[in-house]
Formats: sequence, structure tokens, C-alpha cells
Amino acid sequence: MRCLLISAYHAQSHAFWCSGVISAFASWDWQLLTLPARYFNWRIRGNALSLVDRYQDLLAQPYDLILATSMTDVVGLKSFVPSLVNVPCALYFHENQFAYPGNAIQQERLEPQMMTLYSAVAADALVFNSEFNRASFLDGVQSLADRLPDGVPAELASRLRQKSRVLPVPLPPSAYVPIAQRGHCPTIIWNHRWEHDKAPERLFEALAHLRGRVTRLKVHVVGQQFRRVPPVFDGLKQLLIEEGWLGTWGYQVDLSTYHRLLDESHWVVSTAVHDFQGLSVLEAAARGCVPVLPARLAYPEWFEPDAAKFYPSYPQDSARETQALAELLGEQIADFERRDQLVESHQQAYRAALALSWDQLQPKYASLFRDLLT
Repeated sequence: MRCLLISAYHAQSHAFWCSGVISAFASWDWQLLTLPARYFNWRIRGNALSLVDRYQDLLAQPYDLILATSMTDVVGLKSFVPSLVNVPCALYFHENQFAYPGNAIQQERLEPQMMTLYSAVAADALVFNSEFNRASFLDGVQSLADRLPDGVPAELASRLRQKSRVLPVPLPPSAYVPIAQRGHCPTIIWNHRWEHDKAPERLFEALAHLRGRVTRLKVHVVGQQFRRVPPVFDGLKQLLIEEGWLGTWGYQVDLSTYHRLLDESHWVVSTAVHDFQGLSVLEAAARGCVPVLPARLAYPEWFEPDAAKFYPSYPQDSARETQALAELLGEQIADFERRDQLVESHQQAYRAALALSWDQLQPKYASLFRDLLT
């Protein structure tokens, strides 16, 4: 079985998924082609040109199957490489171009949405990492179709739904460890990209509410950083220093160090207004951290109420939501000494994360590939 795997915008989470797919089907002959995750506007529009320029000889080889991320211009690629036209293709959506809150310029730009839509129509199967991702994509397609003047295919969103399915990015076996013995100081970890869509200002505001109410606390703030860091992180670090709550700060290059921080943390907190799956939360849960989450996005798909602590979702009302988060964190910290309940919460989170392991999801991926080949 010769498979062409294309990651046209090879971000960290995309690379993680590619590695997992290749490992899970190690007996197959995979050819991975990637482009760097930079220059978004150019990459999403020009990736077919770049792929053909960089990988012309590899693209010309015979393949049984194409698996491509949704940033890939499938229409352009198949037009440039006619030998790929009849090769069955699955398009994997880590994200979609219709649902990026807080980025009005990108949200209103038609071209990335149309490129993704063309690829979705051309692909034989659409695979989404969460139902939230699929629903927001199809809702976006329908909204776009309703705005276009004429010539729109009938029932476009419905036809795309018929060839779609949900398959999360699985976690590898190494992600799971028995529930570790955690320390005697209540510890929180916030382990997301340092960008506006993860709403770090809500973490800052929630922790500021706890001033004077909590004395014993450690907070790790880690996650991938980019050239432009939201200025709220300066204030957040200063707050943690002043209160004596500062744990580990900044991106952890060493994976073993990152895992140690997860193992010693009691809760993993998300304040995101955008998260199509929530891999960082799932990674933490796989090591026993209890998720503290807004009741929105993909999170309710993975965690029942007994496996996570949900606070009310007010994405348009930051003050109200941060107050709710502060109250929940305050309750959790106040109940910290009730270790039997906390240990049970760790176990429930771990069990929830097990459902997203490669052991559980590999047969569903295999079913996708069988359907494409028959």
C-alpha cells in the first residue's frame, strides 16, 4: 500500500498527527510531503505550486491513497499532477477557515474559505477532528452559499456532510501514564499557544480575582510562543510573582520536563475561545490532570461532567466568564485537602483521555482507508 501524506501547513499539531498516522500503519509505504507553517496567506493559496515545485518527482510516483490536511489545495494539486486525479483522497480538517474568532480580517476573507471549499468538494472523504469542527465548517459553508449570488450547487453543505466523519487526532501510547502521586501544593497548568484565541487575558483576570482568597498555589504557564506575544503575559507573570504563585514559565523544549509539569499539576485550565480539538488539554488529562474548561467548543465531546470541571461559557462577556472561572478555581482549591475526591477526579480524566488513544481509534482510521479503497 503506497500512501501520499501531504501537510501543506506543517504546524506542530499537524506534525504530531502525521507522525501518529505513519506509526499506526507502519507496514504501509508512506510518502510525507510538507511545507513550513508560515506566511499563511501565501501558503493556503500557493501550496499546490510550491508542492509541485519542491516535490515534482515524488508526486509523479504511483499511489493508492492520498491523505491531505485541509490546508492543501487538492484541486490545484490534481490539476498540476494528472496522475493523481483518480487516486482516492481524504481531506483531514485540524481546523477550518470559517471559525476563527477574534480575527475579523481572516474571518471575512473569502479566498481561504473558497479554497478549502473547493478541496472539500474534490475530495472523496472529509475527516474532522471533532464534531464542533465539522459543524462549524458546514454551518460556514451554508452561510457562504446563502450569500453567493448564483450558480451555487444545490444542497452543497448536505452533500459535504454525507461524505464526512469525525476522527480525532489520537494520542500515542507514550502519552499515557499511571496516575502520579502529586504534591501537597495545589497546582494549575495552562499549556496553550500564547495567542489571542486562547484568551490568556481571561486566565489573568480569573487569577486576579483570587487575590486575597488563596495563599497556597502554584501556576505553570507553558505552551508554544511566537514572535508576537500578547502583552497580557507580562502582567500575568508579574501577578504570579507578587502572589508567590509562579511555577514554571515559558515554552518547554524538553518533552520530559513538560511531562513532569503535567504529572505534578492537579488541574489543567483552558480559557480558549477557539479550540477545534484541544490536544493540550487531552495530553494533560492522559497524565491525570483534571480539566477545568469552558462549556463550549469541542471539550464537551471528550469529557463527561464527572471527568472535568466545566464553568459557564460567556465568550462575548469576558468579565462574567472570568468571574465564573475564578469561583470554580476557588472551590477546587478550597476542597484540595479532600484528597479522595481529587484522586477520583484524576482517574476519571485519565479514563476519558483513553478513549482518544491510538489503540482505540486505529480501527476507525483503518475503516476510513478501507472505505476509500473499495
